[in-house]
Amino acid sequence: MLAEEISPGMRVRYPRTGTTGKILRTKQVKGVTFAELDSTNLLYRIDQLIPATTTTQKTVATIVEDAKKVVAREREFAAGSDLQEALKNIDQSCEGGG
Repeated sequence: MLAEEISPGMRVRYPRTGTTGKILRTKQVKGVTFAELDSTNLLYRIDQLIPATTTTQKTVATIVEDAKKVVAREREFAAGSDLQEALKNIDQSCEGGG
């Protein structure tokens, strides 16, 4: 991004690490312009920043939905006869194996 495109309060992303945040301020260091992000309070070169898009909500919703599927699958397995059969074949001992 160019220095003219940057303004405090703008949401940006540093693609190398995926860090996103709002720009708090800009600072010139040895002729290079940096922007401080609110999420890390670190300075990032503005030519390395890109405008952030709001995909966080979709990702969170997908993770929650995937977790619900895993829980349902685990409950289904625990209620089935396979687990009960496996529990019958153990001697209830806890060995370290070594």
